[in-house]
Amino acid sequence: MAETLTTPAERTPPSSSRRERTGWYFYDWAMSAFSTTVITVFLGPFLTSVTEMAAGCELGADTCSGYVYPLGVKVAAGSYFPYLVSLSVFLTVFVLPVTGAVADRSRHKKPLLAAFAFLGAGATTAMLFVTGDRYLLGGALFVVANIAFGAGVVVYNSFLPQLGGPDDRDAISSRGWALGYLGGGLLLAVNLVVVNSFGDGTAQRTLDLARWSIVSAGLWWALFTLVPLRWLREHPPVEVPVGGGNVLVAGFRQLGRTLREVKAYPLTLFFLLAFLVYNDGIQTVIALASQYGTEELRLDQTTLIVTILLVQFLAFGGALLLGALARRIGAWKTVLLSLVLWTAVILAAFRLPAEAPLPFMVLGAGIGLVLGGSQALSRSLFSQLIPAGREGEYYGFYEISDKGTSWLGPLAFGLVFQLTNSYRVGLVSLLIFFVVGFLLLAAVPVRRAIIAAGNVPPRVL
Repeated sequence: MAETLTTPAERTPPSSSRRERTGWYFYDWAMSAFSTTVITVFLGPFLTSVTEMAAGCELGADTCSGYVYPLGVKVAAGSYFPYLVSLSVFLTVFVLPVTGAVADRSRHKKPLLAAFAFLGAGATTAMLFVTGDRYLLGGALFVVANIAFGAGVVVYNSFLPQLGGPDDRDAISSRGWALGYLGGGLLLAVNLVVVNSFGDGTAQRTLDLARWSIVSAGLWWALFTLVPLRWLREHPPVEVPVGGGNVLVAGFRQLGRTLREVKAYPLTLFFLLAFLVYNDGIQTVIALASQYGTEELRLDQTTLIVTILLVQFLAFGGALLLGALARRIGAWKTVLLSLVLWTAVILAAFRLPAEAPLPFMVLGAGIGLVLGGSQALSRSLFSQLIPAGREGEYYGFYEISDKGTSWLGPLAFGLVFQLTNSYRVGLVSLLIFFVVGFLLLAAVPVRRAIIAAGNVPPRVL
């Protein structure tokens, strides 16, 4: 690998037009509706209600002890959706790296992005037909949509190194992430207004409005995907199948070669390990914040909804703010600073008084300010550590680290709660992810890692 240490200075930094970068930003705007409206708010309760009806429980009942039998397996109605999440995560472990390998060797990335985006958006929109007790249809559509979502993110992220040089990517990534939070928050706000305005308090009306909210996210995703498909331009791959061979077969072969050769980039793997640890903490805070607010702090649904919206819109400003800070002190130091702030958030959450909405909302504001920036800058920093021509593959592994390992934090939280019967102590157990993640990231010699991957380090790290 000695040649990779001598070629970076000779490589011409990529450049892009403002129109192309704006097109790239808009895919984040498009797909974030799925994350917020579907995953964060509506799909879990909606699909659980449908499953409970299939199990023979009355719609709107406080408890349901019934079971369903997908493929002959006995499953508690309340466990169906979490099991689907686990299944989709398991399948992405196989799908995403192959998707990345194919994207790296394809001359036509935009059609690949379109295929995954419209597949995911179509499956989400088809939730319109999940009525009555059609829990199997709802589950199948969710698994397809979630896998397509992850695959689309891999292709989308693989465009980032082609949009700007080392000194530009932090700002580009931060703007994309910020616009995503803004778009996702905007549609969620509209849906919540509709639900509150047209709901009549009955369980059936609530279920119908949730279904239409989910459908709106699919339509939003499909509609705004047209912008990047129009404005992005294709970049020639670094490697193409010899003799014009099948790009899918070449992708599988390259993935196998990469898995054998990945030990040649130990510092990139070390960064990925650090990201795996601290991002698991971030994802767990996002996933369990509502449960903590409901069960431990005894807050009502209105407070939780307002806080979710607050996080979404402040994450827009937070991503831009930390992106601006990264231009001054570098992405690596800014991410380290964000992990210190995350630690402060956990400690503050531990001390929150019960039945006090305002402090919880203030804490949500703090999460929003640090959330977008820590994620956006991690993405741009990783782009510096990827060998040229392998962007899709490595972002496939990155996306697995983002989604496929988010069971570690909830597992730690659940075990501590089981031993102590305290959500507060369970929350504090998440500190280990931010502390260990900070130490691992601080130990990465980032400049040397960038050069070892064959890239030019930015002026400020």
